[in-house]
Amino acid sequence: MNIIMCITGSVAAVESVKLARELKRQGFDIKCFMSDSACQIIHPYSMEFATGEKVVLEITGAIEHVKYASADLILVAPATANVISKFAFKISDNPINSLLITAFGQKTPIIMVPSMHDAMYQAVEENIEKLENEGIQFIAPRIEESKAKFPHMEDIVLKVLRETSAGDLKGKKVLISAGGTYEAIDPVRGISNRSSGKMGLELAKEAYIRGAEVMLLAGEMKVNIPPVIPTICTSSTGEMATQIQDLIIDYDIFISAAAVADFTPTNFEENKISSSKNLLLNLKPTPKIIEKAKIINPDIFLVGFKAEYGVSREELIESSLLQLKTTDIVVANDVSIDGAGFGSDFNQVLIIDKENVEENPLLTKKEISKIIFNKILTKLK
Repeated sequence: MNIIMCITGSVAAVESVKLARELKRQGFDIKCFMSDSACQIIHPYSMEFATGEKVVLEITGAIEHVKYASADLILVAPATANVISKFAFKISDNPINSLLITAFGQKTPIIMVPSMHDAMYQAVEENIEKLENEGIQFIAPRIEESKAKFPHMEDIVLKVLRETSAGDLKGKKVLISAGGTYEAIDPVRGISNRSSGKMGLELAKEAYIRGAEVMLLAGEMKVNIPPVIPTICTSSTGEMATQIQDLIIDYDIFISAAAVADFTPTNFEENKISSSKNLLLNLKPTPKIIEKAKIINPDIFLVGFKAEYGVSREELIESSLLQLKTTDIVVANDVSIDGAGFGSDFNQVLIIDKENVEENPLLTKKEISKIIFNKILTKLK
């Protein structure tokens, strides 16, 4: 796919080289337009190096603004108050705005990444709203130190991937639970597990890229969640169960990837327990979240996760088949397998439904998330 990347005169232009390289790693072909002001911040050779293509600095007899307007996506990163405001009123007095107006006329998708002083950002909000009403996509900046700063790189890449994907989950609402839970004993102690939340987060990213309306229900996470992924934070199994009961009626797909605790302390001590004496801890079972999902929403497509430790393949399948009584698919794994334990970027899973058992080798959790959604889409057809 082809992306035309436009760089304007914000100091955030220094981030554009890294952004272009990351988009290249994602498989995109990049062609760059630069404004005169951007050239005063970074040299065009930098972008030529990053993209492998000559940078467009002026409109020539090759009519570059028309030639490149039919790309798969136009990405303006960074976008200054100047380029946003001129585009809002379709003023064409430079190569970038000429390209944007032509692309707009051809209905080419356009994403803008504002980056400027916060006061300027507030001053052009009306122009941003006007463009959003016309179908132009914006990625909100990070507001820090009175500046509307360049967003996190991953947010931009995820937005680009979403805009250029086939959108096979567009129109679907996907709820995903992720991470571990924390069952408090007293104000400073509790019971948890070693779940990192990596698998759930990769599933949320994949659903987002494919065009779904995503909600990530995050427990105790050991990974950073990109701001572009809508998230509700919870801590205990009880809190997560309450959120799911409130939300699940409105969703088409629920993927229960969180490693929720099976037990919680019977009593919570209001004061810190003294460490000078033995402690006897009484536990009670936690709510079985996955068992209630289909009762609340019978039409939901439900994916459960089953983790075991040091079991045979047959034992893993047998325990997963029991969970299939309340789910449509079970993703099962043995966390004792080398390289596939808690916190790893890899896993080795069986994907089990009522018809068959699909075995997978050791794969990245990103690759597994793609396989899971391909399976879901096959089942939903």
